[in-house]
Amino acid sequence: MGSSNRGDKSICLAFESEGEYAKSMENEERFRKHLAWMYEECPELFPVEMKGGYNLHGFTESKKQQIKIRRIELKSNGEVYQIRPSFMMPYMVGKTADVDKALYLMRYGVPYHAISYVFGRNDMYWYRVHVGLGRASIVGTTVKDPAKLPLDLVADEKHTRVLGEKAYIATTAAKGCILGAALTESASTEALSAGYGEFKQEARELFPNYCPQTVNTDGWEATQQAWKELFPTITIILCFLHSWLKIRDRFKRYKELLNTIGEQVWEVYHAKTKAQFSQRIRRLREWTKAKFRRNSLLKEKLLALCNKAPLFNIAFDFPSAYRTSNMVDRLMNYQDRILYAMQYFHGTRRSANLYVRSMALLWNFHPYSTRTRAKDPNRYSPFEDLNGFRYHDNWLHNFLIAASLGGRRKRQQKPLD
Repeated sequence: MGSSNRGDKSICLAFESEGEYAKSMENEERFRKHLAWMYEECPELFPVEMKGGYNLHGFTESKKQQIKIRRIELKSNGEVYQIRPSFMMPYMVGKTADVDKALYLMRYGVPYHAISYVFGRNDMYWYRVHVGLGRASIVGTTVKDPAKLPLDLVADEKHTRVLGEKAYIATTAAKGCILGAALTESASTEALSAGYGEFKQEARELFPNYCPQTVNTDGWEATQQAWKELFPTITIILCFLHSWLKIRDRFKRYKELLNTIGEQVWEVYHAKTKAQFSQRIRRLREWTKAKFRRNSLLKEKLLALCNKAPLFNIAFDFPSAYRTSNMVDRLMNYQDRILYAMQYFHGTRRSANLYVRSMALLWNFHPYSTRTRAKDPNRYSPFEDLNGFRYHDNWLHNFLIAASLGGRRKRQQKPLD
C-alpha cells in the first residue's frame, strides 16, 4: 500500500470558510495570494517542484457536491494538481463537517450499522469513507519534517484473522504514533520483511537516506531478522518487559512469590548505568540460586533472564532507545479492542490492509480526551506531540491537510540503496 494513487495529485489546504473559498474560485488574484501564503507557511504540503512556479489550469467540478476545484500546472514538469479545500473529503465523498463525528466514533470501533443508524447514509458508504483514509502514506502524513523521523523504534506483530485464517499486523511505533501497520499472512522472516518494508518504503519517500539506529522487539527471531534485512546497520534492543512477562504469566499461581520476584527484577531494570545493571543482575542471579536451592522450572526461567544481560546491556549504549515494548503494546491494545469488537476481517486481504492503515492514521490524529487536555492544555493529538504544531483546530481538517498529496511529497535526494 505504499504505492501512489490519485490522491497523490490532490493538494489539500485550509480556507477560512466555505464562503472565502467560493470567493477565491471567482477571483484569480485572491486565489493566488492565498496559495502563495500557504506555500510560504507550509511548503511541505506542496510538490517540491512548486518552487518553479505554476499556471492556473482550469477547474474540475463535482456536480454531486456542487463545488468547483481549481487545478494548477507546474511550470517545471507540466504535472497537474488539484487544490482541494479541507472542508471537502477526498474523492468528493462528502463534506468534512458531515463525516467528522462519525469518523471520530469509528476510532472506538463503533460498527458501521450503528453509524448509519445515527448519521444516515448506509453501511457501505461509511465503510468506504473509513478505509479510504488508509490510502495515504502513514509516515508521510504523520511526520511532516524529515528531521522528526524517529531514530528509535518499537515493533511487534498483532495477531488477527482474515476469513478465519491467521494473519498478523506488522506494527511499527514511536513517539506515541503508529508509523507502520501492514497485514502479513505469516510471522516468517520473509512475510515480516514485506510487512515492515512498507514502513521503510514510506520513510524513505519522506527522507531517502533514513536509517533508524535502534528497534525494540520481543524475542521472536523472525522479527529481528526482518529488521536486520531492511536496515543492516540497525541495533536490535531486546525487550526487558517481555522477558519478565514470560515468567509472570507462566507462574501466575505463585502470586505472593511473584510479587517478591517482580520487585527484584524491576530493581535491575531501573539501574542507571551499564555497570549498575550488571551488578544488579549478578545480585539477582545470586538471590535466585539461594532462594531456589533445588532445581525448578521457575529457577531455570529466572536464570535464563539473567543470562540475557549482555543483550539488555546494549540499550545503555543508546540512551534514547526504548528498553521495553510498552510504546507499541499500548497501541496494539487499541488495535486489539477494535479487532475483537468487529470479530476480525471478513473480506479481502487488500481491504483488511487498508483498514489497519486507516486505524493507524485515526489514532495518530485523534484528539485527546478532555481529561488529558485538562492536565496539559498544550497537548492536542499524537500528531501534534510528534510535530509540535497542528494545521487546523479541527482534528479531521488537520488530518486531511496533513494528508495533502497523499502524504507523498516528491523529494530529490538519492537513496542509500
